[in-house]
Amino acid sequence: MIYGYARVSTSGQDLYGTSLDDQIAVLKQNGAELVYSDAFTGTKMHRPEFDKLMGAIQDGDTLIVTKLDRLGRTSEGIIKLIKDFLKRDITVRVLNMGTIENTPVGRMIVTFLAGFAEFERDLIVERTKAGKEYKKLHDPDYREGRKPAEYDTVLFQAL
Repeated sequence: MIYGYARVSTSGQDLYGTSLDDQIAVLKQNGAELVYSDAFTGTKMHRPEFDKLMGAIQDGDTLIVTKLDRLGRTSEGIIKLIKDFLKRDITVRVLNMGTIENTPVGRMIVTFLAGFAEFERDLIVERTKAGKEYKKLHDPDYREGRKPAEYDTVLFQAL
């Protein structure tokens, strides 16, 4: 069986071809017979649809993802997951880098790329924190957290 897995961090993520719909279409074009998808942070290794995928995938199956960081955003989690897949003879195809091989070079590449995925996530967190601090200092109306639901309605009516 050929499975696909797509993930975005938030349900509103729709930039640069990374939406769930875009990922799912690409996965199907590349042979995925069944695709699981989550709108959930990659820092957690337990995600609703990902957990279903992990329960369904069998030894000898294939898993396709568009990018390695769709599997997760921590190097430890990604490396552990890939090692488990390789041990179970599950083929892992990462569309922007190729098939991960169970060789010293293949495992080294995963280790490096998983480290970069975590590094990228850490930079996003730092930039977000810095942006919030700046707004707190320069915008007296700034409030932390999500906007109330009625804000969306008012903004939509204004457009």
